[in-house]
Amino acid sequence: MPLPLLWLGGAAIGAVLLADEREKRHQLELKRRKGIAPKTFKEGEHLPLAPSVWQAGHKKVQPQPGSIICCFVYGLIEHTGIWLDEHTLIELHGSGLVRAVSTKRFLAGRTGSKIFVACSHDHQVLVEPAMLEKAQQAIYTYREYDLFDNNCHRFVWSCLSGKEESLSSFNDLNQRLATYFNQSLYWDEAELDI
Repeated sequence: MPLPLLWLGGAAIGAVLLADEREKRHQLELKRRKGIAPKTFKEGEHLPLAPSVWQAGHKKVQPQPGSIICCFVYGLIEHTGIWLDEHTLIELHGSGLVRAVSTKRFLAGRTGSKIFVACSHDHQVLVEPAMLEKAQQAIYTYREYDLFDNNCHRFVWSCLSGKEESLSSFNDLNQRLATYFNQSLYWDEAELDI
């Protein structure tokens, strides 16, 4: 009998935490609308607005060539890439092949229907045109893929910075992006017609 009570208690605690997280996200979105959301990045600071499969944002953005994008892989980890054009992006696949794929292909076998774009506090897409050129030149090349050392985050960072540095997590990439763009980083849902 105690096991079902533990499950109910765990579910209740989970629901309270989720409601609290939704409220924090809602308050941050309101601050963004008013123009008072955090603009500058401070070393060691957490990401103000992370991508979320469960909580929709208040505003969707249109990706631009050279935008940094991400989606979830089974709701557990993030997969990143670089937006190329209207329905195409560049990614480092788990096979090690750098490839240009459609948005449908990018999402296939992953969480499903949402792509997120790295943005500033005022919903402006963060773009670096030189990064797009480097990513295009890498198409059909092969990299020795490793989930923790030579992954999609490292590929995106190398296209942006020109440096080959190990990035073991999405959080590592976010810290470097915020420093590179010298501002807080927000992940807004992309407006897509899939």
